[in-house]
Amino acid sequence: MEYSKLVELYEQLDSTQSTLEMTSILAEFFRENDELLEDIVLLAMGRPFPYWKNMDIGISSKTMLEIIEEATGRSKSEIEEVWRDEGDLGYAAEEMVRTKTQRKLGSKDLTVERVVDTLEKVAKMGSGGGETGKVSMDKKKSEVSALISDADPVEAKWIARTFIENLRLGVGEGTIRDALSEAFFEGEYKESIQRAYDLTNDFQEVARACREGIEKVESLEIEVFRPIKSMLAKKVESIEEGFEEVGKPAAIDYKYDGVRAQIHIKDGEVKIFTRRLEDITEQFPDAVEAIKNHVNAENAIIDSEIVAYDPEDGSSIPFQQLSRRVKRKYDIQKLKREIPVEVRPFDLIYLEGSMIDTPYSQRYESLENIVSERKQELRMVDHDVTDDPERVHELDQAALSEGQEGIMMKSVDAVYKPGNRVGYMVKLKPVMETLDLAVIGAKWGEGRRSGWLSRLKLGCWSEEKQEYVMIGRMATGLTDEELGEITERLKPLVIEEDGRDVTVKPDVIVEAEYEEIQKSPNYSSGYALRFPRLKSFRDDKEDADSLEKVQNLYDGQ
Repeated sequence: MEYSKLVELYEQLDSTQSTLEMTSILAEFFRENDELLEDIVLLAMGRPFPYWKNMDIGISSKTMLEIIEEATGRSKSEIEEVWRDEGDLGYAAEEMVRTKTQRKLGSKDLTVERVVDTLEKVAKMGSGGGETGKVSMDKKKSEVSALISDADPVEAKWIARTFIENLRLGVGEGTIRDALSEAFFEGEYKESIQRAYDLTNDFQEVARACREGIEKVESLEIEVFRPIKSMLAKKVESIEEGFEEVGKPAAIDYKYDGVRAQIHIKDGEVKIFTRRLEDITEQFPDAVEAIKNHVNAENAIIDSEIVAYDPEDGSSIPFQQLSRRVKRKYDIQKLKREIPVEVRPFDLIYLEGSMIDTPYSQRYESLENIVSERKQELRMVDHDVTDDPERVHELDQAALSEGQEGIMMKSVDAVYKPGNRVGYMVKLKPVMETLDLAVIGAKWGEGRRSGWLSRLKLGCWSEEKQEYVMIGRMATGLTDEELGEITERLKPLVIEEDGRDVTVKPDVIVEAEYEEIQKSPNYSSGYALRFPRLKSFRDDKEDADSLEKVQNLYDGQ
C-alpha cells in the first residue's frame, strides 16, 4: 500500500475533533484495507509495536532533529526555530522538506510496508553506549533519513511523528475497539473486543481475530510470557473513603516502596515484567531464583512488588536506589550484592488458566497455596482483612514506620481488571507538608501545549552554595489556564534558551504538593520530589524554602 494512502487517513483524522467521526473514518479504512489491518490498527494509534513486545525505536526528538537536518540539508537552527514556534517536530519536518536543499538522485517508493519494515529494523538496532552504540545510532538515523528523503512534505510530517511516537491524533484504545466493532460487527460486541484486548494486550491479534469472526475474538486468552496491563488503584484521602470505594470488610496490603513486577512462570522458566511491560528478568537473577525455589506452579502469572533491603541490617532501601537495578544491564552481580531484593507477591492472575474473573479472596488463597515463604527471598505481602478503621490505621502507621509508602485497600469480591482504575483497590498515602519552591527553568511545549512553557524546573535555596539547586520537575496535572498563567509570568524572566529548554530568573515562587522526598544524584540538591504538582502561586513570598528544610522533611518521613 502506498504510504500516501495512510497519510490521507491521518489527515482526515487530524481534521476532526469528534471521536464518533474518527471511529467511522477508521472503521471504513479497516474494511477497505483488510490486507494490512494488523499494521494499520497500531499505526493509527501511533504505536509501532504491541505494548507487550520489548521493542523500542530509540529515536528521541533531538535525534529526529538531526535526521531532518541530514535528510533535507537545512540547518539545525532553522529546524529548531520552526519546532519552537509550532511545538511540533512533524511540522518542522514538513516545512524543511518543502524547501529542502538536499536533492536525492534516486528514490525508492514510499509504502506502508517499507515504513513498517524500517520501524522493526530500527528497533532491533542496539542503542547502548560507547562506539557500538554510536554506530547503531548512526545506522538508525540513516534508515529514517532515507524515508524522509523519499517523502513529500506531508508524508515527512507523519514519518517524523511516527518515529518519535507522537502522532498527536488522539486515537486511543477505545477508538480502535469501537472502530473494529463497527468495521466487522456493525457496532456490536464491543465488550467482547475489549475483553480480548485486556487478555492479549495486542490489538494486532484482536484485529486478526475480528476478521475471522466473533467466535475467534471470544476465544482469545491470556498467554504466559505475554504480559498484560496491571490493575491500577485509585487514590483516596481517608480510610472512610477507602471503605466507601471497596466495601467492608476490605483486604489491607502494605504499599511497598518498590518495583511493581508481573512474574510469569512457564514450565520452569521465569520472566519478570514491570508495570510498563518492560522485561527486567536479566536485572533480577536473585528474584528469578527465589521464584523458582519458593513458588510451586508450572504455569502462573503473579502480581507482586520487588522491594530492596540493606544487606547489613535488613532494613528497607527506598525505590530511588532500587531503580538503579531496573535501569542497569551490566554489573548485575555487583548490584545484586549491594542492593539485594525480596519478592512480595500479592495477587494471582493466572494459574494453569486465567483467574481474572475469580474473586480476589479466592485468588489470594490460591496464591498462598503455591508460595512457600523465605525471608529476604520471597514472602507474601503484609496482609489482613478487616472492617475496623482502627486496624486499618494501625497497619498504615506500621507500613510508614517501616519505610513503605502506606497501604492498599481492596475489595475481597472483585475480579482482576487489567489496566483500569475501577475502584476494586485504592491506595491511601500520607499527605506531605507542601514546599515553596522557585521556578528556575522550563521547556516550550509540543502538540497541544505548543506556545506554552511547561515541565517546570523547581529549585530550593542552598545557603552553602548561595544559589538555587534543582529538586524536581513539575510536568503533569497543570490545566490550560495554569499553563497560560505560567507562560505569562515566565516569558519576561527568560535569560537563556537552548532549543526548547529555557532558564529563567527565579522570581516566581510556587507552592508544591508531592508524594514523597527521595534522595537523588540526578538533581543538584541531592533530592527529588516524587510527583510534584502545583497547589498555588506564592505571590506573598520572595524566597523559596531552603535545602535545609527539604533535608529535615526527608529525615522526618
